[in-house]
Amino acid sequence: MDPVSADHVTTLRRFNRYFTRRIGALDDHYLGQDRPLGEARLLFEIGDGASLRELRTRLGLDAGYLSRMAKALEAQGLVRLSAHPDDNRLRMVEPTPAGRVELKEQNRRANALASGLLEGLTADQRAELTGAMATAQRLLRLAAITVALVDGAAPDARACLDAYAADIDARFPEGFDKSDLVGPEEVSGAAGAFFVAYEKGRPVGCGALRRLEPGVGELRHVWVHQDARRLGLARRLLAALEAEATARGLTLLRLDTHATLTEAQAMYRACGYTEIPAYVDHVYADHWFEKRL
Repeated sequence: MDPVSADHVTTLRRFNRYFTRRIGALDDHYLGQDRPLGEARLLFEIGDGASLRELRTRLGLDAGYLSRMAKALEAQGLVRLSAHPDDNRLRMVEPTPAGRVELKEQNRRANALASGLLEGLTADQRAELTGAMATAQRLLRLAAITVALVDGAAPDARACLDAYAADIDARFPEGFDKSDLVGPEEVSGAAGAFFVAYEKGRPVGCGALRRLEPGVGELRHVWVHQDARRLGLARRLLAALEAEATARGLTLLRLDTHATLTEAQAMYRACGYTEIPAYVDHVYADHWFEKRL
């Protein structure tokens, strides 16, 4: 990754300050209601009911802080806390009738605030703004995903490969035999490497590198979960694999791909891979690529 410039940091911080002030996030009576933004957001996320564990993961909050906010909403008569009927260790929170009325009013006010922010713009300017916000959300989400080198036998590695196999089995006309997956010994230690992408602690992508011969490596099973596609994560995984290959002294990377995986072919071409004649006889291969590092 390129180093982050001071100008980029300043611009992001300036936008954060402007936007939080513009939407009233600094007011302890958010949207004119009798609670700050944190409690209002928690009420929204609770919806029809959720566990505190789920809310903690979804919102990235400290357990103690979340518990205090939930108890504050309970004291206001807006939610009800209880044990899960099948697991006493799991605390559940659900809205009361008063909480549902309050949430409906909160949504009405939030919609009015958003409408007010947009009404001073033309239709083209609104489209430009909402498009820019969608791009910002995509890039911020991508930035929060971590890519880690793991052992090829690690549970997360094998879980990603199982998900990859199920995915392409549904896409390939001939199906897919899991025996074609790389073994842990092929992508661990001196033989190769395996990367897993994590979003909020959940594996959402993977990629494998194995050594074919001196100076030559092969990429296998570059995959992204359907929930994390169109973020740019596949390219992020590819960059991690290429950096690892370079660190291992490999100067040439090869890969093959199936005819149905047109998006993968487009990505490899865009990332500098050139189509070559077959370098291996592989039942699922229709296109072969290589890139000199």
